[in-house]
Amino acid sequence: MEDIMGLLRIHVKRGVNLAVRDVRTSDPYIVIKMGEQKLKTKVINMDVNPVWEEDLTLSITNPDLPIKLTVYDYDTFSMDDDMGDAEFDIKSFIRALRMDHSDFPDGTILSKTQPSRTNCLAEASTVVLREGKVVQELALRLRNVECGEIELELEWIDLPGCKGIR
Repeated sequence: MEDIMGLLRIHVKRGVNLAVRDVRTSDPYIVIKMGEQKLKTKVINMDVNPVWEEDLTLSITNPDLPIKLTVYDYDTFSMDDDMGDAEFDIKSFIRALRMDHSDFPDGTILSKTQPSRTNCLAEASTVVLREGKVVQELALRLRNVECGEIELELEWIDLPGCKGIR
């Protein structure tokens, strides 16, 4: 427990215009990896615009490690098909968490990251103070595939007995 800084809740919202891997549609699910940790969403049947609204939680020991996301098409009788991947880091999110935002009003933007060739952002990502919590909205453009985006929201969870982010 003393190696863990805290928990990162990844709220997997939805996929937009994902690739077709079956006849006319796909059965997508997402695998998220950070270091040795691996998490998976449920499969959404026959939908290239799936809505997961599912929370996955990573224990953070090293915030410099990238978080990798891969979308797959579930197949019953063969190997699951790859539907693209993306990668993001939480460095700006951690920096915003370390700020003293006790006097900031709700809705204050603590940080903003623009899409670039070095990240998978489909649009600008903001770290915002919402109801006393620091959250980050992400829209990730999938790589190694013809189309598709994934929308996520990050939130930090402090754990008693952990070393924390300070």
